[in-house]
Amino acid sequence: MKTLFAAAAIGLSGLFATAAAAETCGGIYTVQSGDSLSVIADKLYKDAGKWSAIHSRNIDQIGPKPGAIRVGMKLSLACLEGLPLGLPGGKDISAAAPASAVPVKVAPGNAAVRQKINLLTGDDYAPFTSKASHNGGLITEVVNAAMTQAAPAEGYAIHWVNDWSSHFDPLLSNALLDLGFPWYKPDCGTMPDSYRCQNFHFSEPMFETLMLLFAHKDRPFVFTSDSDIEGKTLCRPAGYLTFDLDERGRNWIAEKKITLKQPHKVKDCFDMVAAGEADAVAINEFTGRSVMKEAGIADQFTVLPQPLSVLGIYVVVHKTHPRADEMLAMINKGLRSIQENGSYQTIVEDHMARIWAGF
Repeated sequence: MKTLFAAAAIGLSGLFATAAAAETCGGIYTVQSGDSLSVIADKLYKDAGKWSAIHSRNIDQIGPKPGAIRVGMKLSLACLEGLPLGLPGGKDISAAAPASAVPVKVAPGNAAVRQKINLLTGDDYAPFTSKASHNGGLITEVVNAAMTQAAPAEGYAIHWVNDWSSHFDPLLSNALLDLGFPWYKPDCGTMPDSYRCQNFHFSEPMFETLMLLFAHKDRPFVFTSDSDIEGKTLCRPAGYLTFDLDERGRNWIAEKKITLKQPHKVKDCFDMVAAGEADAVAINEFTGRSVMKEAGIADQFTVLPQPLSVLGIYVVVHKTHPRADEMLAMINKGLRSIQENGSYQTIVEDHMARIWAGF
């Protein structure tokens, strides 16, 4: 997956060549009668599959159900691969093209770093965190920009530890490092006993991603409500979060309402669905789409338009950290600042253009 996103960034300078004569790319689209997100995506991006790009960008307005758009609703559309053209509020086409990708460089450690605020992440989680991705990935760049804006007096450093299992314990639980990212947050209102809710405080969300269902075209099914999933067999690799399958009263796993297959790799899940051993792969949209692309099987699968869940991605601090409240206030202040000055949206748009080019 890391290779895919790195490769997708190469050659992006040519993405916009065919639209050089146009003045703007992206912008605001007003929903018309007969529109759906897939219709809009097909009309403006020439790719109905980009419905999720519109949904995730406008999730605050549309909500979790993609069919909840209304005539007259104004949707913000990102400039992806040089489209859409000519909408009001779009960017100059020359300003919309991403610059060359810059992989992150990790500086060697030194004793002085313990005097700084130390943030923890890991590699190989493209497009969110990856040394080979542009500026270390989408969430790495957002966190770095927020910390730069917060400007803590003691400075800060980002550390890369590839053993993800060590992040929560012992590295964050013992305050060996201060803040960790990128992590999903369970619904602590309905799952207060989950490990993450019991032990960690969460920042404001850095980004929201859709958890989608990928079904085989030969065996499609309808998912419009939770009851449609009961009795189904879903596949999600071992080690991946599963709390969204139980939260909000679903209890799909806890009460054995579904069967969950958990092989080692995401590709194994797609193989299981292709063989009829599972009904759908349940995975975040970027991972699912990238694996289909890498394996050359995108034409065999359909992406169900109803998200399984919408999950925020957060910075976390352990509740026992002596400066936990201060740390959260700092990162949240920095995030709000970059959202207000427009740099947050610039970062997201730049990464989204690279990500969708890879699909």
